Amino acid sequence: MEKVSGLIITYNEEKNIQEVLDCFDFCDEIIVVDSYSTDNTLAIAKTNPKVKVIQNIFEDFTKQRNLALDNAKNDWVLFLDGDERITPLLRKEILQVLSETNKKSAYYFYRKFFFAGKPILFSGTQTDKNFRLFRKSKARYIAEKKVHETLKVDGEIGELFHKLSHYSVSDYQSYKQKMLHYGTLKGEELSEKGKKYSLIIQWSKTIFKFVKTYFFRLGFLDGKQGLQLSYLQSFSVFQTYESLKKQMK
Repeated sequence: MEKVSGLIITYNEEKNIQEVLDCFDFCDEIIVVDSYSTDNTLAIAKTNPKVKVIQNIFEDFTKQRNLALDNAKNDWVLFLDGDERITPLLRKEILQVLSETNKKSAYYFYRKFFFAGKPILFSGTQTDKNFRLFRKSKARYIAEKKVHETLKVDGEIGELFHKLSHYSVSDYQSYKQKMLHYGTLKGEELSEKGKKYSLIIQWSKTIFKFVKTYFFRLGFLDGKQGLQLSYLQSFSVFQTYESLKKQMK
C-alpha cells in the first residue's frame, strides 16, 4: 500500500484533535499546521509520535493548507478538518483504493452532515463533497481562494462510495461565528478581485441563498435545524458583502 501523510490545520481544536488523529492511524506521518492555539490542542497532538507540528500565523485557509502540503514527505495525502471523522467502512475503502495499481490523482469524499449530533439529510447537504485523498504532486489549492478552498487537480478524479462524517455544527452560536468568519474572508477575497460593494447585490444574494437552501434544497424537511442552517448560510452571504464594504473604505 502507498504511504500516506495525514494533514490537518488547527486552531483551538482540543475537543476534536484526538479523534482526528485516531482517523490517521494508517498514516506513517501526521502534519499539524496550527495557528497558535491557546488551548490544549498541541499538547494533545504531541502525545502522538507520528505528529509533526508547524505553527504559522493564520492569514487564510488556503495558505495553511498549502503549507501542510509543502511539509508532507509522501506524495499521497489525506487531508481532514477538525470536525470530520472517518467511519470504519470509509477507512476500509481508502485502504483498498491505496492498494490498487490504477489509482486516480484525487478522490472526492461525500460527507454526512450533523447538526448538534443530529444527522441532516437535506438543506443543501445532499451533494456535499470535498477532495480529501489525493497526490500532492498532482494537486494544489488555488491561491486566490481564502475560504471554501478549491483544489486544482491535474489528472483523473475519482469518488469514494462511503461517506465522511461531518460534525460541522456543535451548536448554533459556534456555527454562527464560523459563518461570520467565512463571510469576512470571502469579502476580503472579493475585494482583492476588484469587486465593488452593492446594496442590491448584497440583499438579493442573501435572500436567494435562504430561499435556495430552505426551499429548493429542501431545508424545510430538516425541521428546526434546516431553518437555522438556511438562516446562517444566508447570514454568511450578508457578512461577505459587509466585509467587502469595509474593504472599500
